[in-house]
Amino acid sequence: MEERKFRVYRYRWVVLLVFSLLQFLAILLNFTFAPITGEAAAFYGVSPMKIGFLATVSLILTIFLQIPGSYAVDTWGIRKAIGLGALLAGVFGFIRGLGGDSYTWVLISTWGFCLSNPVVFNSMTAVAARWFPVEQRATAIGIMLVAVFCGMMVGMGMTPLLAIRFGIPGMLKIYGIMALFIGVAFCAVVREAPPTPPAEVEVERVPALSGVRHMFTHRETVFLLVLWFVSLGAWNALMTWVEQIIAPRGFSSVQAGTVGAIMQAGGIAGCFLIPLFSERLRTRKLFFILSILSLLVGLAGLGFAGSYALLLASVAVYGFFNMGGSSVTYQYAAELSYPAPEATSQGLLIWVGQISGVIFIYGLDMFRTGSGAMTPFLVVMMVLTLLVLAPMFRMRESPMVARGPVRQPSAAPMQ
Repeated sequence: MEERKFRVYRYRWVVLLVFSLLQFLAILLNFTFAPITGEAAAFYGVSPMKIGFLATVSLILTIFLQIPGSYAVDTWGIRKAIGLGALLAGVFGFIRGLGGDSYTWVLISTWGFCLSNPVVFNSMTAVAARWFPVEQRATAIGIMLVAVFCGMMVGMGMTPLLAIRFGIPGMLKIYGIMALFIGVAFCAVVREAPPTPPAEVEVERVPALSGVRHMFTHRETVFLLVLWFVSLGAWNALMTWVEQIIAPRGFSSVQAGTVGAIMQAGGIAGCFLIPLFSERLRTRKLFFILSILSLLVGLAGLGFAGSYALLLASVAVYGFFNMGGSSVTYQYAAELSYPAPEATSQGLLIWVGQISGVIFIYGLDMFRTGSGAMTPFLVVMMVLTLLVLAPMFRMRESPMVARGPVRQPSAAPMQ
């Protein structure tokens, strides 16, 4: 029997670039109004809650469309499914720019481009598996996550400046033109897969719905979902309430902004470095354990640190290992849940994290003390983290990295 040929192609970096730009765009569109809630409410003549609702549209749609989005990526492929998402983001982002002086049009277009989120954010592992060998996949996912963090930072930092310089409608037009350009560029450049696979395929992936059943019937993948329920939900809640969490201890809003920036910077650094160490040491489990342990450090620092330096140090550790380690976690899930499709495993992880994010966000608000401190529910989150540590140590190493890399020929251009 003839041995199946496989090789890596230099064009994979082009695919990674346009997909990372799409990740950047999606998160930028979602975070547009976060730093100018008051100004936007005054401009549109609506309550701040209605402006805040623009940011929760994505969360609502993601909860309901997460599994269908994963099904679309696994069934239609990355070119068709994510291409549709890119067009939705580009067209509705552009429409928001054209109708930027009307809250109604902004709301309608927000629902439109948020429809793309389930396929865009669920497909990192699928893109990595189509185009990259096993020993480069965590790195590829890390680069995509860097794009997500950069989108958050640009959204938080540039939006106020653009709104002051060009007004809110002008700022939305700039983002709209950017959205249309990235959406069209993605559809023009991305390809479904290289002519030959980047690594040896031992078992074909099962259909998406079978993959969901597979994940829920295996103890290790259920453990993984429980762990990510706590970890990603905590991250969503902490990013939402960081200013409110530390304010009762005398930290200012400017300091809170620095705390958020340090978390993001740590995440970006971790996305570059942790996958490299994971692939060099051929382990996923070690960095997944460090990711969860760093959550305890972050919760303790945010909840109890009285020193600003100690607070910054704790969130830097948390950002680096937890947020930066997300790329290894997603790849670890894809490898443990094999032969479930990659988008299914990543989609389920994000889905449980969005559900827990809503629970934790409301939990922190409901259990405030009389002084406004959110410490009681932070303690609850720390206890939950400790409870999920035990099954984590019983999980096995990823078999794909444990057996060593498959020999690859030199990279070739697309033919």
